[in-house]
Amino acid sequence: MKKNFNYKFWKNKKVFVTGHTGFKGGWLCLILNLLGAKVTGYSLKPKTKPNLFKLAGIEKLVKKSIIADVRNYENLTKQIKFSKANIIFHLAAQPLVRQSYIEPKETFESNILGTLNILECIRKIKSIKSSVLITSDKVYDTRVNKIFKETDRLRGIDPYSASKVSCENLFLSYNSSFFSKIIKQKVATVRAGNVIGGGDYSKDRLIPDLLTKVKKNKKIIIRNPNSTRPWQHVLEPLSGYLILAENIYRKDKTTCRVEPNWNFGPDISNCKTVKYIANFIAKRENIKLKIVKTKSKIFKPETNFLRLNNLKSKQYLHWFPKWSLDKTLIKILEWNSLTRKKKARFVCEQQIKEYFKI
Repeated sequence: MKKNFNYKFWKNKKVFVTGHTGFKGGWLCLILNLLGAKVTGYSLKPKTKPNLFKLAGIEKLVKKSIIADVRNYENLTKQIKFSKANIIFHLAAQPLVRQSYIEPKETFESNILGTLNILECIRKIKSIKSSVLITSDKVYDTRVNKIFKETDRLRGIDPYSASKVSCENLFLSYNSSFFSKIIKQKVATVRAGNVIGGGDYSKDRLIPDLLTKVKKNKKIIIRNPNSTRPWQHVLEPLSGYLILAENIYRKDKTTCRVEPNWNFGPDISNCKTVKYIANFIAKRENIKLKIVKTKSKIFKPETNFLRLNNLKSKQYLHWFPKWSLDKTLIKILEWNSLTRKKKARFVCEQQIKEYFKI
């Protein structure tokens, strides 16, 4: 890992993670556990079967696992105080675009009220020194085909992206009104690319859908084969979140003097089409690929191009993507193959150690 990643920093740090039963939250807990942090997790029950939370035994490796809703402000406040956490990672959310069309009210309530509650907890609990709020790369105004940087205009059309833009606006208000005036408390928002990796079983996500079709030997149906996305292994943005959290905890002058919104996206070489990924997996798994382009009568099509500018994170945090898209896909296929014989936690930890060079 780069010199700015201090493994010793996380030893015995008390960390509060919302969304620890989810895909990204689960991987984050696995990393923090290896680094020696004392993690309290707060989330709803896993929404898929199977799920990484159960497969990797995350409930057993965290200090405390709380199954609860971030919309419950009183309980959330109580649990954060009890954890004595100094660092918060807020990942709890309804994370799927297509699901947001089915349950728009649920999406807005979970994402906006959950973020509002976290911000209010941070404001009132002065022992919290560093907080990272995860939003989305889909907050940008995609009517313009460009590589989006943090200062570009935000605009949400579908309920999911609109809810995340609202979270960014909430953060902007709280940061300007409260946190920018408090030296000891720093908060930032982060926007990652299309995160993929072993243990993701969410519906309507490309990789899980492809692997399910491969396993059942079914025809692969892809909605938008020519859509280009900023694909990256889950460990890529998580490493950035950790570096950022440490820097703002330490009140690093270089980090704190710029606007607290950060892209953790892959390099342009990883921004490839859905068809590229489908072809890669089909070739590696030695199956015949049939792509059927379909049009949904319910959901509006997503933007064809979405790419993130990661220059700010490189310049101020010295964070750099490490794994190519091909290597990322190989690691996912390896994860699925190895977990047939070995425990998921072991396989995850081996990939974490390889990535971070632990």
